[in-house]
Amino acid sequence: MPAPAARPPVTLHGPRVTLRPWRLPEDLDPLFAINGDPAAMRFFPNVHDRAESDDWGRRIAADCAANGHGFWVVELRGEGMVGVTGIKGAPFEADFTPATEIGWRIATRFQRQGLAEEAARLSLAHGFGPAGLDRIVAWTPPANAPSWRLMEKLGMRRVKVFDHPRLPEGHTLRPHLLYEITRAAWLAGRTGD
Repeated sequence: MPAPAARPPVTLHGPRVTLRPWRLPEDLDPLFAINGDPAAMRFFPNVHDRAESDDWGRRIAADCAANGHGFWVVELRGEGMVGVTGIKGAPFEADFTPATEIGWRIATRFQRQGLAEEAARLSLAHGFGPAGLDRIVAWTPPANAPSWRLMEKLGMRRVKVFDHPRLPEGHTLRPHLLYEITRAAWLAGRTGD
């Protein structure tokens, strides 16, 4: 049986942001400006060097191209790329996987402007609409209050604390909060039920 054909990459439009497929190599410079910024990466295990950033960008671009969705480039009108947001398969095994995660990474100077929320809402709508998902999860260290507050604002509920399997025992960021939202809960939140 032949493999299913790749879906054409999707572009999503919000009032201020556009979530679009990757354009390589041009998107690698603004991605490194984010991944190489200690302030933007303060809740990640490490700041990326250029090779790590480029490798991550190529991998998520390929995932986005193969699935028609993934972690899209977030463009702000008049500014170009300001971050990465979207939905993709969880990259590790845990007792809650397989699962689709939602995530965001926004350049420091564009944080706290509601851009991650707008982009995340577009991503959830695509995930529970055209992508046909039943559940989407997210995780973050407890210290990352802006991120878990956004998860709650999106209607996600805290499920538990877990140890991130890709971080070593004793790492300060190993404990993570797990959040989830189901399609039914997302639909109920949209209708006010």
